[in-house]
Amino acid sequence: MKGAWRGWLLAVLQLSLVASLAGKYLLDRHTLPHGWVRARPYDPQLPVRGRYVRLRVETRLDNALRTAEAERAGAHDRNWWSGSAHLAMDRDGLILKPDANGKQLWIQAVGGRFYLEEPVAFFIPEKVPDPSLRPPGEELWVDVSLPRHGPPRPIRLGVLRGGVLTPLHLD
Repeated sequence: MKGAWRGWLLAVLQLSLVASLAGKYLLDRHTLPHGWVRARPYDPQLPVRGRYVRLRVETRLDNALRTAEAERAGAHDRNWWSGSAHLAMDRDGLILKPDANGKQLWIQAVGGRFYLEEPVAFFIPEKVPDPSLRPPGEELWVDVSLPRHGPPRPIRLGVLRGGVLTPLHLD
């Protein structure tokens, strides 16, 4: 009888831990700034972690960061930019702002667009086809929330087709 009581106590503790984490993420989705941003697929699957799509998230540079060096990085042979900055969300998506106390962030310039070097992972169900494989004329977008520390957290995926952004239903 004594062992059964300990087992039930352990089960209740584990369930409360999982429920508190789920509650934290649910609260974060409703209170943290979030929005849709363009994404580039990167390394779609790693067997150890399960099935997911890794995404590089597009960002814009704040006017203070748009130096001649950063512009040249996107237009010429040098395609990486690094600096002390933090991410913020505005009506147009993610924006990188200078911050002397901020994290050292690396940005990759591809075709005049800037992407965070640190990819985010969006986990997908086993039976769903890879949503990162899009036909011509479609772009993959991701709805992300922006925590105070760390990379953006993906919430859902969407596709931009003909100027209309449609969320994907991956059930």
